[in-house]
Amino acid sequence: MTNTADPASPPAIPAGAPRVRRGLPQALTALREAKGGLLVLALVVGAGAGLGAIAFRWLIKTFTLLLSGHADYSAAGHAANPHVPGLGRWFVLLAPVLAGLVYGPLVHRFAKEARGHGVPEVMFAVARRGGRIAPQVAVVKSLASALCIGGGGSVGREGPIVQIGSALGSTLGRIVRIAEDRMRVLVACGAAGGIAATFNAPLAGVFFAMELILRDFTAESFGIVVLASVTSSVIGRAAFGNTPFLHLPPFAVHHVSEYLLFAALGLLAGAVGVGFTRILYWVEDACDWAWRGPEWARPAVGGVLLGVLLLVLPQMYGVGYPVLENAVSGKYVIGFLLVLLVGKIVATSLTIGIGGSGGVFAPSLFMGAMLGAGYGAALQHLAPGIAGPVGAYGLIGMGAVFAGAARAPITAVIIMFELTGEYSIILPLMAAIVLATGVSRWLSNDTIYTLKLRRRGIDLDEQPAHAPLAGVTVEAVMEPVPRPLAGAMPLADAVDALVRSPHGVLPVVTDGDTYLGTATARTAAETLAGETGTAAPVSSITHLPKPVGAATDLSDALDALVTADGAGLPVLDETGSRLIGWVTHQSILTAMHRGPESGAAARPKAAPDPA
Repeated sequence: MTNTADPASPPAIPAGAPRVRRGLPQALTALREAKGGLLVLALVVGAGAGLGAIAFRWLIKTFTLLLSGHADYSAAGHAANPHVPGLGRWFVLLAPVLAGLVYGPLVHRFAKEARGHGVPEVMFAVARRGGRIAPQVAVVKSLASALCIGGGGSVGREGPIVQIGSALGSTLGRIVRIAEDRMRVLVACGAAGGIAATFNAPLAGVFFAMELILRDFTAESFGIVVLASVTSSVIGRAAFGNTPFLHLPPFAVHHVSEYLLFAALGLLAGAVGVGFTRILYWVEDACDWAWRGPEWARPAVGGVLLGVLLLVLPQMYGVGYPVLENAVSGKYVIGFLLVLLVGKIVATSLTIGIGGSGGVFAPSLFMGAMLGAGYGAALQHLAPGIAGPVGAYGLIGMGAVFAGAARAPITAVIIMFELTGEYSIILPLMAAIVLATGVSRWLSNDTIYTLKLRRRGIDLDEQPAHAPLAGVTVEAVMEPVPRPLAGAMPLADAVDALVRSPHGVLPVVTDGDTYLGTATARTAAETLAGETGTAAPVSSITHLPKPVGAATDLSDALDALVTADGAGLPVLDETGSRLIGWVTHQSILTAMHRGPESGAAARPKAAPDPA
């Protein structure tokens, strides 16, 4: 019986099948391996994120005009929809339902990860999946979030644009088959580019990506993310103009004693941020408990409840930036500001709970503005000789509540500065944000983003209690190389070898035995399910896991295995082009069981020639 998986004699391609070029195009190879390749990819991702942000904002505007008849219904009061004037203000009962009837089935059928606020999914993809995000997420998230916001969903657009940009970065990385450590950087580039273009805030985009997505500040990744953010911001400014996102009157601190008042606001805002986080997931749990129907219908049915709330408080319709600006400008009384604060917490929580798609960053800014403006207005009555303008407290409240919810103080400071262009209150802003972050950490172990993952049993900060593999290298435990697949082999002919492989993953090589990557049974099954999957070559489904060499510490190899798409990893020589061994979860577990001093006993005498 002929072994079809032997790369030394690849099978002939059946008649009628498309010819497959051997090897990889030189351009893709250069992008993947050259030192400057990542810079070029970052530029492409930044440009794509900028264009994606333009398209996304256009979709939001289009669906808002279609479903409400206004550019931003939150500023229109109880006005009627001019498209259906006969319904009067009652049309808001139908807008969320109609939107849910479209985006509910769309999300359920094509990309379930597009539900919710999006950022936790990106964080998980970077930390646990090597930056891999399904390419359809960008399209589905764009349509679903634009429909949700346009139909009255009280959510923001930062979560969607982060997920959209990240999906673009991940898709480009998979096309080029870049290594996973670089794939994560490209995902962060997409997130930074999305924030930068959407809010005209290039610095905020960088720090959002570094502080929340990558969660580290290495010099190389920082420079790459900056490049993508600048590129995206240039494109965004060409479309939206070079002005601050929020137009606010100038503010200043007139008395030193005001710093104590700002500090107290920071403490209060931190508690509000944590409270918003807990109410959000409490409402989501309540919706999960109450709903018994199909998930695709949940946004439409739940949209009735959202419509009732919008009928009472039309200011909750969509993102609500006009209402935010009115509050910071001192146009609302204290009682109404508190109503808007509570209303936003309920409206955002309900939108997410019924299966809506949108971010929580803009709602946290909204809540902070209501809290800060109400706090400032109260001080105007209690201490008129000391308290400063209401707007200053509203502005600081915005950054502090976001810091309390997301626990990202650097991002909060930078983004408030860039959104408003106001530097005059940077000192009290920093003080309030730091205090809000401290209160948040004291009250809760999780942020509004990490709590969603912890509820699934995922702890991004979990570290091993000890290091049983200290001092052991991959060379001590690596196994013989399984028979690799030829990159030019039709995928249909490789199925038998993948099915027989004990770990569902095999290395892929060229005719000259040069290492290309790995192929998994899961990816093969997904590809073969498509219309043209049978004619695709094995090289079309290969990806590059984080490289592992014989001298790699076993603990690092375990981290690479956790994020790899499969249960086995190739061990490469010093050039990174030849296979010299194979490492699996079982071999590492054997080393842990025997102890470091027995690691050498697990090493095979010789790994066979992969050819």
